Amino acid sequence: MTPFAKSILNWYDAYGRKNLPWQQNKTAYSVWLSEIMLQQTQVATVIPYYQRFMERFPTVQDLAAAPQDEVLHYWTGLGYYARARNLHKAAQVVVNEHQGEFPQDIDAMNALPGIGRSTAAAILSSVHKLPHAILDGNVKRTLARYYAIEGWPGQKRVENQLWEYAELNTPEHDVDHYNQAMMDMGAIICTRSKPKCSLCPVSDGCLAYQQGNQTDYPGKKPKKDKPIREAWFVMLHHENDVWLEQRPQSGIWGGLYCFPEQKNNAIEEILDQRGVQQKHIEKVSTLITFRHTFSHYHLDITPVLVELSAKPQQVMEGNKGLWYNLTVPEQIGLAAPVKQLLESLPFELTSN
Repeated sequence: MTPFAKSILNWYDAYGRKNLPWQQNKTAYSVWLSEIMLQQTQVATVIPYYQRFMERFPTVQDLAAAPQDEVLHYWTGLGYYARARNLHKAAQVVVNEHQGEFPQDIDAMNALPGIGRSTAAAILSSVHKLPHAILDGNVKRTLARYYAIEGWPGQKRVENQLWEYAELNTPEHDVDHYNQAMMDMGAIICTRSKPKCSLCPVSDGCLAYQQGNQTDYPGKKPKKDKPIREAWFVMLHHENDVWLEQRPQSGIWGGLYCFPEQKNNAIEEILDQRGVQQKHIEKVSTLITFRHTFSHYHLDITPVLVELSAKPQQVMEGNKGLWYNLTVPEQIGLAAPVKQLLESLPFELTSN
């Protein structure tokens, strides 16, 4: 065992997190679910989602058998919805191809939808104590600083260097504690902007600490100005119902329900396609534009509220949408700005 690993393990014994929900009565299913949720999401945010998921889908069989709409509903608000779609697909693969048991071979685990090398290693090391190295964002940051590895970890050369050091230090024994400790180190001690170097168990050997430039590591992703796109959401409203449509499985908000969308303010085409007759339109209100930001671009959304005296028959015959009842809502996955608009709609209706 390297001195680095020994110091990390000693720190974990004294200060590491041991009471997280997925650390109790561990199974491959519960750890896998937590690992997927924790991708690009903080622990405090994940805990209530994890608890609701486990209550509704206590086994991989329950998750595999559930409709995708319901899985997306329980994911609504966590973002990065491809994770939820892959979660559902992976559960079905485990049930249909692995007899309901997660594989213990890392290549087979890695082959499941939505599971990469580090996530597969985290599951197998945590549940079965198999000596596989992990390299999530927290681990990358800790190792990049300790070894003063220059460059953005998104570059293959830098990532390969980090994997070498991750594998060098991963011990044969107590790997479950070590990998959890490395995640805790990045989350608690070796944080992004204000690392607590005085509390770090490996600061004596940390090159970035010695240089006094800890926050220079890891290297930043080259900045690009995000492009701005525009969208108009058409909110067809009748009595207590609002019309929503399921988006295609690929692309943004894949499989989630959303308002009919237009790239400009010419909403007549949307109304015509859905059989909305002019005589049934009581009022059209353009609401305040707001911005929703994705990883690669900004989306400026302008909601247009169309209040109807009757539901168009053409819409009701469609099979890719539904009238969403504001009082008794369907359990479906909603895009974040759609959820936001639905929650504010009663106020908009009373103020109009």
